[in-house]
Amino acid sequence: MLKKSGFDNEKYLIQQTSEILERVKRFEHKLYLEFGGKIIFDYHAARVLPGYDPNVKMRLLQSLKDQAEILLCIYAGDIERRKVRADFGITYDVDALKLIDELREWGINLCAVVITRFNNQPAAKIFKNKLQRRNIKVYTHPFTKGYPTDIDLIVSDEGYGANEYIPTEKPLVIVTGPGPGSGKLATCLCQLYHDYKRGHKSGYAKFETFPIWNLPLKHPVNVAYEAATADIKDFNLIDSFHLEAYGKRSVNYNRDIEVFPVLKRILEKITKTRSIYQSPTDMGVNCAGFGISDDAIVSEAAQQEIIRRYFRYCCEYALGFADKETVERATLLMEELSLSPEKRTVVNAAQQAAEEAQREDKGNEGIFCGAAIELKSGLIVTGKNSPLMHAASSLVLNAIKVLAEIPDKIHLLSPQIIHSIGTLKKNMRGTKNVSLDLEEALISLSISAATNPTAQLAMEKLQELDGCEVHMTHIPTPGDETGLRRLGINLTSEPYFSSKNLFIT
Repeated sequence: MLKKSGFDNEKYLIQQTSEILERVKRFEHKLYLEFGGKIIFDYHAARVLPGYDPNVKMRLLQSLKDQAEILLCIYAGDIERRKVRADFGITYDVDALKLIDELREWGINLCAVVITRFNNQPAAKIFKNKLQRRNIKVYTHPFTKGYPTDIDLIVSDEGYGANEYIPTEKPLVIVTGPGPGSGKLATCLCQLYHDYKRGHKSGYAKFETFPIWNLPLKHPVNVAYEAATADIKDFNLIDSFHLEAYGKRSVNYNRDIEVFPVLKRILEKITKTRSIYQSPTDMGVNCAGFGISDDAIVSEAAQQEIIRRYFRYCCEYALGFADKETVERATLLMEELSLSPEKRTVVNAAQQAAEEAQREDKGNEGIFCGAAIELKSGLIVTGKNSPLMHAASSLVLNAIKVLAEIPDKIHLLSPQIIHSIGTLKKNMRGTKNVSLDLEEALISLSISAATNPTAQLAMEKLQELDGCEVHMTHIPTPGDETGLRRLGINLTSEPYFSSKNLFIT
């Protein structure tokens, strides 16, 4: 069955815009708004809130562009260790460059880039030079002296005052970054410090989509946020400060609640007045909860996201990227909601495809891989590996044949093309595995489409795979993973390798 919507973008936009503008009015000079989460292509939100536009935040910023400008923060350490944004497979510094281009395309003004906790890291210096030579303003902020305990040192010319002031013109300054820990809060507070020294009464607020403060603590959408941040050990709590101040329950996450007493003292030290905020919830302006139009739909979608995250951490553990504690945390979150991997529909189908491949070729001692996709109609299509192509390649070709109503016996790729590519791989790269990965299969399909109308018809159906669910019984090779990502597929896989070789191309 077709996926239903559980989120109203237009209602959300109206309410969210109103809330931000109302907060701007509370301050005489300007508001520094710490903008958490992904500013564009927020696929986590789109997965847990079906109907949510992954670019709705850009639409929000576009509606505010006459009153807002953007500061983009990136942590120097993330540049140095080449931290990767998983949904695109690109490093944070490349993601920052991509975001700058996209802001320009949307007509939104970027004021400057701030490299935080800068200590002359070589990669960060190269990144700085690259931007400056393209006429983008770059500021570098070192680690703040005294943070987080010595308030007197933090709020002084040796602390926040040691960072260069960034001139801004508009009443709303959006402070964002490519990921958590990018230094957004410190940048906001540095700007506040300098503004107050100049006699300007500015303010601070926070925009963070998750957790959603007005949903229950253990609502699947909020548990999905915990699953998404299990690797950085975030977890949700009832905001005790909000409960004490107002007698109302609201949800926040551990880092915001832990830092609130210090943050409140810093704000009061900067402004020399009692803080207008009595809780972390007070600081927030998020209205995502008001955009939910069908709780049952978003609850089910969030449960599926928790399962996806579990599979991802298991694979990252096998690859050496995640620790055992992260996997255990993801397992506990699954158990909290009585979830199991089998609740993901494509899991059993992929396993059955792998078993079928093994039955068909009993004499082969290789590894048998299966894959399954759930089309938007609800139909499950499978694929398996063979000497000619990877399971992912077989899966995608089978899926588009179904969508194009092409009989199974008709080949989209001629055996001659597959053989030629295999020979090229063997001769040029010296590889033993000559079967086509998904990237190679898609290139082959595009070549075939030039002379084969059936292949052209099938290729036109590729866009219909966007947002479909896929499971594989083995960790995809780089070519398979890249191809699936470009198709916009929600992929999970089991933590097994598709080859006994340590080096996999």
